[in-house]
Amino acid sequence: MVDPVVPPFVPVLLAALVLPFVSRRVGHAVGVVATGAVVPYVWLVADGQHLPTELFGFDVVLFNVDAFSTLMGLVFGFIGAVAVLYSWASNADSVQTAFALGYVGTSLGAVFGGDWLTLVFFWELMAVTSTLLVWHYGGRAVRAGFRYALLHGIGGTLLLGAVVWHYVEVDSFLFTAAPDGMAGAVAPVLAAIGIGVNVGFVGLHAWLPDTYPRPHIAASVFLCVYTTKTGVYGMYRAFPEGQLAIAYMGGIMAVFGATYALFQNDMRRLLSYHIQSQVGYMVAGVGIGSTLAQAGAMAHVFNHILYKGLLFMTAGVVIYRTGRSDLKKLGGLAREMPITAGTFTVAALSIAGFPLFNGFVSKGIVVSASHYDFPKGPLAVGGFTTLELLLLLGGVGTFLSFIKFGYYAFYHGEYDGSVPDANRGQTVAMVSVAALCVGFGVFDSALFAILPYDVTSESVVSHAYVTYTVDHVVEGLVLAVIGLVGFALIKKPLKRLGRVPDVDSLYNPLAMYGTRWLVVATTELYAAVDRAAVATANVAVARTAGDGASADVASTSEYLRERSAFTMSLLLVAIVLVGVLAALLL
Repeated sequence: MVDPVVPPFVPVLLAALVLPFVSRRVGHAVGVVATGAVVPYVWLVADGQHLPTELFGFDVVLFNVDAFSTLMGLVFGFIGAVAVLYSWASNADSVQTAFALGYVGTSLGAVFGGDWLTLVFFWELMAVTSTLLVWHYGGRAVRAGFRYALLHGIGGTLLLGAVVWHYVEVDSFLFTAAPDGMAGAVAPVLAAIGIGVNVGFVGLHAWLPDTYPRPHIAASVFLCVYTTKTGVYGMYRAFPEGQLAIAYMGGIMAVFGATYALFQNDMRRLLSYHIQSQVGYMVAGVGIGSTLAQAGAMAHVFNHILYKGLLFMTAGVVIYRTGRSDLKKLGGLAREMPITAGTFTVAALSIAGFPLFNGFVSKGIVVSASHYDFPKGPLAVGGFTTLELLLLLGGVGTFLSFIKFGYYAFYHGEYDGSVPDANRGQTVAMVSVAALCVGFGVFDSALFAILPYDVTSESVVSHAYVTYTVDHVVEGLVLAVIGLVGFALIKKPLKRLGRVPDVDSLYNPLAMYGTRWLVVATTELYAAVDRAAVATANVAVARTAGDGASADVASTSEYLRERSAFTMSLLLVAIVLVGVLAALLL
């Protein structure tokens, strides 16, 4: 073990600063080394090490090492290095990769912070750097990036409000000052909603499918990893003992995301909805709150980063080689792109939770916790809890979605023309991650070794978890069969289905027209007050000065018009200030 010298985000952020000023090859090599070095560094730092300091005059812990942050650091560092390699191989420019490394570094800062102030500080920087990463691509990504920034600004503000309220309750930002999480009655609610934006709570999720399909294919690989998983980590810190409503929200996310993914034809939009669905399993684990569930949530964070990053890489290679992202315009690519098709198949089986792949291990832990450690609920049937049924239903939807993806992209029909497979750098990146997806699925003990709790010990968890039991394997195979049969039944209706509206179809125009109405109403009110003031002044002056004072009336009217404009401006400023104060006080 080694003592920490610097927090792991420091070399990553330094690499981000250097990268635009050196050659593209050297810069990306530096990026790979800086992010890859995080893996052995956090692995070797002893549990319990911390770096106390001050931030804005408050006591904080800039680098805190425990089992949760170590797991996050390991997978963040590894996938960051792979994504930088993929960026180089996919012709991403140096500035884009610099923004991406800034995003990685700030995410590391958030998960290694030992207090709420450090976490929320890096949380906001993470939103800034990811927005820049989206915006850099230009085109349609700009407006999507604006909406992304707006929503994450709102979420971050709510989280900051929760942190301030929490500080008032416990007089400290340190996690150790409140081991039960967010204190008081208000802070937990604000934290749940604020973090809920990042993890994609249903109703707060539309930024995911809106944003992630827009930027460069390599940018999507970074984006699919850090924001939502840092959100899950933040949710655990806020609710370390679980919360019933959050657990149910996780189950609803699993079903909602998988269902909407099934409706999509754009590859990256489909994958984005499945981020919400899979994060639902993690949120459910955090909400259940038992040691088994928390270990399962973190295991699924780890595995999801691997297979979701791989899925975005395979989709990116298809777009990179064909210029197409619509499944309806693809087909037969398995013959043309066997490496991409093979790694996609590994990732698809992993995310669906098929036996011998990593998703089967971590998803099984969460589902087991929902069975053993959670109340039955209102819809419990046949020995299954309500939450367990939601998670299993989400699993069926996942099989359906990825059968659809693979069928239309790789195995249905013939591709018109010839197209090369992934290049060498893309292949190394994809095969490396695919190998881990299989490795952690077959050798589940390797995954168990990095979890915060020993899921195989009855003295640690409520029910010792064994991955490859007959019941678990049968459950995984049954879900797969249901998915295959279900896809055969709904394939034709799905093909005819157009775009299915989501909540952003409601609140995007509502926000636009609502803002427009507010501006028009304000200006019209200003004009009405101005006209009334001038008319009143004209009458008053005319009565006082008589008919011979027309010139004085005109000059006086102009003076009063200016005074009324000034008065109206003061009135508007006062209204805004009163509104802000009322919001703060209430």
